[in-house]
Amino acid sequence: MAFAVAMCILACEDRYKRVGNEAADPIYPQGVSRDFSLTYTETRQDLSSEDSSDTRVIAVLRSPLSEDFTNLEFQYRTFPDGLRVEYFDDQGRLSTIEADYAIIYAQTNIYDLQGHVVLETHDGKRLVADQLFWDRNNDWIFTEGRFTLTNPEEGTLLNGTGMDFNRDFTYFNAHQTGGQMEVPEEEEDPS
Repeated sequence: MAFAVAMCILACEDRYKRVGNEAADPIYPQGVSRDFSLTYTETRQDLSSEDSSDTRVIAVLRSPLSEDFTNLEFQYRTFPDGLRVEYFDDQGRLSTIEADYAIIYAQTNIYDLQGHVVLETHDGKRLVADQLFWDRNNDWIFTEGRFTLTNPEEGTLLNGTGMDFNRDFTYFNAHQTGGQMEVPEEEEDPS
């Protein structure tokens, strides 16, 4: 009987070795930047070895804080205190995107903009969303979340869920929409 009791006690022993948060390795950035500013430029033509050439600014990224995780296998950079992107089209016209939080994935060149995201184009269009993804390689912006698009030029206000479009809004595909549009009344001809 003593042997049976001893077996029950030994069998109920917890032998699971606990190692903190189930052995999750902490991830630390390889670098932290405060008052971060990065300017992307491109040349209009190939440079020779002695050419100072003609370059143009494509985009400027600004953030109070940037954390660099490009030391990991899947490289990325976070902006926990927000990000402002100023980008310029071929004619040098300025458009902006601001977000409360952002992640830039280095290998895919996709920006994940989160929080109160506001995109303002050079011609006055304004897009507000909770999250936007910007694929810089294809100049494509998309979301599956809610958005509001205001176009003062056409007098429209569009609300919806899910959309994708190119950076200059020449192609726009909204998935579910509703909104309002001002339609000017035609004056009656007195004759």
